[in-house]
Amino acid sequence: MSKAQGNCFYLPNAIFELGLSSSAFLVYSYLQRCANGKTCQCYPSYDTIGKAVGLSRNTVQKCVGELADKGLIYTENTSVITKDGMKRNGNLRYTVLPAEEVVDAHHQSQLRRLELETALTKGRRVGVVEGLPNR
Repeated sequence: MSKAQGNCFYLPNAIFELGLSSSAFLVYSYLQRCANGKTCQCYPSYDTIGKAVGLSRNTVQKCVGELADKGLIYTENTSVITKDGMKRNGNLRYTVLPAEEVVDAHHQSQLRRLELETALTKGRRVGVVEGLPNR
């Protein structure tokens, strides 16, 4: 988890193991900076994020999708009631997950994949030894 220390925060080195694009890394860092320390949530607009990190609105939108796909953030639609009583779409609510948790889950997924590949490889070798056809 990023930890705020005065006017700064840190991200764990393991964040680099997730293969994020540089733009997605910028957006994730900004969302970590904005997130409430207790709820891990924030509400910046695509335009606000883009201005802060020097990206276009469309690029920010793509990066948010990449971060959600990697499991680093969850997004929820919000709505607001205007002064005249009209309901309008609000900014997304971002829940920013700690990078360590995402990296741990990524490592577990890789381990399960390797275990499966190892089991399949051993099964092929056993089949050849016993005269069974190779798969």
